[in-house]
Amino acid sequence: MRVAYLVNLYPKISHSFIRREILALESQGVKVRRFAIRRTSEPLVDAADIEELDKTEVILELGAKSLLLSLVGAAVKHPVRFVRTLGLALRTGIGSDRGLARHLVYVVEACALLDILRRDPVDHLHAHFGTNAAAVAMYCAALGGPGYSFTAHGTESFESPRRVRLGMKAERARFAVTVCGYGKRELLASARGVDDGKVHVVRCGLDEAFLSAPAPAAVAGRQLVLVGRLSPEKGHGVLLDAAAILERDHVDFRIVLVGDGDLREEIQRRALSLGIRDRIDFAGWQDHSGVQKILGASRALVLASFGEGLPVVIMEAMAMGRPIVSTDVGGIAELVVDGDTGWLVPPGNPERLAEAMRSVLEAPDAELVAMGQRGRQRVQAMHDSRKEAARLKELFERYAG
Repeated sequence: MRVAYLVNLYPKISHSFIRREILALESQGVKVRRFAIRRTSEPLVDAADIEELDKTEVILELGAKSLLLSLVGAAVKHPVRFVRTLGLALRTGIGSDRGLARHLVYVVEACALLDILRRDPVDHLHAHFGTNAAAVAMYCAALGGPGYSFTAHGTESFESPRRVRLGMKAERARFAVTVCGYGKRELLASARGVDDGKVHVVRCGLDEAFLSAPAPAAVAGRQLVLVGRLSPEKGHGVLLDAAAILERDHVDFRIVLVGDGDLREEIQRRALSLGIRDRIDFAGWQDHSGVQKILGASRALVLASFGEGLPVVIMEAMAMGRPIVSTDVGGIAELVVDGDTGWLVPPGNPERLAEAMRSVLEAPDAELVAMGQRGRQRVQAMHDSRKEAARLKELFERYAG
């Protein structure tokens, strides 16, 4: 079976879960052709992502002339389909989060993708994220391309589902995927005409490097780690406020921030103003082995997000036997069991977050080891990339054509 994957930015540091999914599908005999709408401006630090870059075709790098020829070709060869697709873009774009002009650009991108797939056909087109990639896939299908599906993840789709036209995309898709039960409920709520059986949960999976890695023992040190982009929705400011409470109460700790982003300098200034700059290490983006090393040296993973789907880093930390301290948002409670595999706290509440962080720092080693082992068993059962890829392969085969 031949499947085309379409992502806005791919490969990308924070999209390792897509890479794992593709590789797991290929190991099961699916031929996957990778497409990105544009190339990421971030440097790639993982060798596996650099290898993926060589396998990925970037639509906007085809050049203006090629894009224009694809647009004209679609209009001339199938004028009725083209006009109907423009009408669909009109209905989708007006009042959407991106606006009509951007959706007309998506139609051009869809024409270019259609041109490529007509020369070298695939059985199915799958987009990751319910935003622009899903829109391009929808327009490509409307123009006469292959049937499509998409995976909706987190805040990018569910924060304003009507403005991203999630329901419209799901209605026209062969099927839709979410990465957790929370996502399925949110998608069905925003797409009231979509049958429950059309939306499937396929969880992000971990590969052997995480699932079979020996779980480290409890860490005697005082280090906690947050992995994620330095952006507003990740709640770094709340984390710093919680850390300031621990500092005020003379609790010994260190926090490592893995990731980067536009807020780096602001977060550094905030840490300095709170008098905790020497407690915070900024590690930047790390490759696979770097993340494993830092997780292995930490007592727990901490997340302070205001909104999520189900972050892959939680799965990675649990696979390494690390307890989780997280805000109770999105689908996180489907994996992290409060009091059993970690601590869940309300978002935007530095006092409760500080209390949970203190619990990790003061818990006996034996308690953390037991908690980590329960989490490890849970993630091994729920997030094996091979099992999840097999589910997705079955969906592709069922709906293709």
